[in-house]
Amino acid sequence: MHSFTFENIRQVIKHSPYKLQKTVQSILQMNFKDDKTKVHPDAVFLFTEVLRVFVAEGASRAANQAKIDGSEEVGIDHFEKVLPQLLLDM
Repeated sequence: MHSFTFENIRQVIKHSPYKLQKTVQSILQMNFKDDKTKVHPDAVFLFTEVLRVFVAEGASRAANQAKIDGSEEVGIDHFEKVLPQLLLDM
């Protein structure tokens, strides 16, 4: 089981935006049927921001759940507890 401390989560959230945009662009390109399909840089930026906010909110909610459970580490079980409501809220 993977566990993260609160500090690890903070570091993940501060991930380099440029690297994250390149990763998102690559993932989007992999799913296009036509290799000539292009994604506008503004679309990549916006999609990256939505993804960043989603991950940050999920990490925050999982950290809060870990505190409620009296845990010093955030585990996948904490994320699994908050995921249904997170998906509904987004």
